[in-house]
Amino acid sequence: MNNDIIGDSMRRVDGRLKVTGAAHYTADQSLPGMVYAYGVFSTISSGRVLRIDTADARRTPGVLEIFSHEQFPRLYRAPRTISSFNDILSASVTDERRLPFEDATVNYAGQFVALVVADTFEHAREAAYKVNVTYATNKPIASLEQGVAAGGTHDGGRGHTRGDAAAAFERAPHQIDAVYRTPVETHNPMEMHATVAHWEGDELHLFEASQGVTVHRNTIARVFGLSPDQVTVEAPFIGSGFGSKLWMWPHSVAASAASRAVGRPVKLVVPRAQMFTTTGHRPETRQHVRLAADASGQLMSLRHESVNTTSLTDQYVENCGGVSKSLYSCPNVLVSHAVTRVNQGSPTSMRAPGAAPGLFALESAIDELALQANMDPREFRLRNLSTRDESVDLPWSSNHLREAILKAGDRFGWQQRTPGVGSMRDGHEIIGYGMAACNWDAYRTPAQARVELRADGSVCVICAVQDIGTGTYTIAAQTVSSITGVPVERIDVKLGDSSFPDAPVSGGSWATASVMPAIAEATRNAIAQLKGFATQNGAIFDGAKPDALKFENGKLVNGERSVDFATVLKAQRLASAEGQAHTPGAPSGKFSFRSFGVHYVEVRWDPGISHLRVARVVSAIDVGRVVNPMTARNQVEGAIVMGIGMALFEGTEYDARSGLPSNNNYAEYVVPVHADQPQIDVILLDYPDYELNEFGVRGIGEIGVTGLAAAVANATYHAIGKRVRELPITMDKLMEPSTSPSAPLNA
Repeated sequence: MNNDIIGDSMRRVDGRLKVTGAAHYTADQSLPGMVYAYGVFSTISSGRVLRIDTADARRTPGVLEIFSHEQFPRLYRAPRTISSFNDILSASVTDERRLPFEDATVNYAGQFVALVVADTFEHAREAAYKVNVTYATNKPIASLEQGVAAGGTHDGGRGHTRGDAAAAFERAPHQIDAVYRTPVETHNPMEMHATVAHWEGDELHLFEASQGVTVHRNTIARVFGLSPDQVTVEAPFIGSGFGSKLWMWPHSVAASAASRAVGRPVKLVVPRAQMFTTTGHRPETRQHVRLAADASGQLMSLRHESVNTTSLTDQYVENCGGVSKSLYSCPNVLVSHAVTRVNQGSPTSMRAPGAAPGLFALESAIDELALQANMDPREFRLRNLSTRDESVDLPWSSNHLREAILKAGDRFGWQQRTPGVGSMRDGHEIIGYGMAACNWDAYRTPAQARVELRADGSVCVICAVQDIGTGTYTIAAQTVSSITGVPVERIDVKLGDSSFPDAPVSGGSWATASVMPAIAEATRNAIAQLKGFATQNGAIFDGAKPDALKFENGKLVNGERSVDFATVLKAQRLASAEGQAHTPGAPSGKFSFRSFGVHYVEVRWDPGISHLRVARVVSAIDVGRVVNPMTARNQVEGAIVMGIGMALFEGTEYDARSGLPSNNNYAEYVVPVHADQPQIDVILLDYPDYELNEFGVRGIGEIGVTGLAAAVANATYHAIGKRVRELPITMDKLMEPSTSPSAPLNA
């Protein structure tokens, strides 16, 4: 194996396609005879459709058909068939199990109530605006608190207990009892959700903005009563998704059904406003955290009990306590999750689901407890690090969190921190230092791949896995190059097509760790086939044993003789030597797999203009072997900026009376812009984790967003003495009367 290229900072092999516009995304696709669909979306959040008047809409030029619950093909619901990550290649998954136009019930604002199909996008949109819908309206449930009041909570599972957390809390000298809240966050990737659907007989072909073409194929096949081999889903390029494109949403079903009904290809692009309603979001959470430590600062008790919003039709559990049960050593732990139902679309995974809001609560509470115990927050964390996963009583496969905390802290200059609130200044600005640990699961799922050594001297790697903008094309090329020695310029990577060998979704930070072993094994199998060709009667290495041949730098070597693989193939009049592989998921029962890290944050508060900003972030990340430092660092930097958005800006707001989202656009849903970017310094520790896979790699996409909001909140407290327990940290919250660090908020 040529290890030099694993660990090289390489430019993306697909970079030129993207910067020249040659990379075509779903909405860029254009098929012969294609027509356009545009949705009519509910303007109420709870009730029923009484009447749909389409007379004016049908008079619009170019209108082909208008669909609603009164006229729509009868389809099947897709069951959720995934029970573990080992099922991912055959799974079908939906977050909204209700089919579009299934009945007249309206469960949330922005729900599809009709669909116009016309010859142009403009005609379809014009006609959609002319569809007149009459509703019977119910009083909506618009927030977590309204949901609890109206229907209470339901157990979400995924809990954990060990010891007696309540009794240990009562006898501890240092206690924190607080409630932390996070709002609904909406993914808002730059590429909007889109589907281009086309039928050829009983076979369905989709271009889809999907983070998982294999699972999408399986799922939509169930909806139409097809076998998976009758469906092809393509997603060659994705303009990110942050989890919103993991699973199938109603627009994909609607476009596919419309295409079959009108007998032409149909393109449907979800408008930005409806990406706040019908394509998922991170749910609102309320998290009650109770921590206790002994006189030496050792954790004695940890309770993390959360409630999150979910839809009326589906149960989505935000696993807020998933990290809390194992990040720190504690003998007495209680973690629980509950849900409450509201009139909003179904939530879904958003970058670091569970861990992002969960670590805001946990790491804020850890900071509060450290200060109450009169300990430096860094020393408190170091004292309580876990040496094994106490939730399952297994050793970590690899854990370098202590080094991360120390190395990043030294580079940040934590030792210059003075503990007093408001004690650090630079001119008219007050400086605050804060820190928080970050943590995320390390997954590996089954995956398949095919590799071809071709007679023209190129190598082709084929896998259904998607590149959602993270650099998967490049990592696939690096994997093949590391084994063959063939330069990446001669490696053709084909991804994002469900007709290719099956692959997992690109989410959960598991794609790289899963597909690299499959690509590597397929490459070795292709080389083995080549060796067999080369040693046949009359071949170049006739008489040699295949096992005696080596493959180095694209050549077969036998003693002093070496021949490039293209020459071997041409001599036999063969087009290629091919290898396939199907590799398993992570081994179980011996180790616990997670990734670790830490953020140090400097905030600056200008009291003259009441302005808070993040000025500097230093992060150290322990994610195993780093395949491509350039793209890896980019992933962490992007996650940090997303964490700043979570901390200071983002939150989807709903009118308490109507349940309608009130900031469902980029003008009013505030995200960080260039002026909000801090100085960012990312340290990648680069310790291979060979227990997870042969390359020692773990995923990196998720971990950078976890803990960042807590680090900002902790730094804000250090600067101005205001403990904000509800995100985002906005000026109105900073101006509210202070609560003591140990006082619980009104739950």
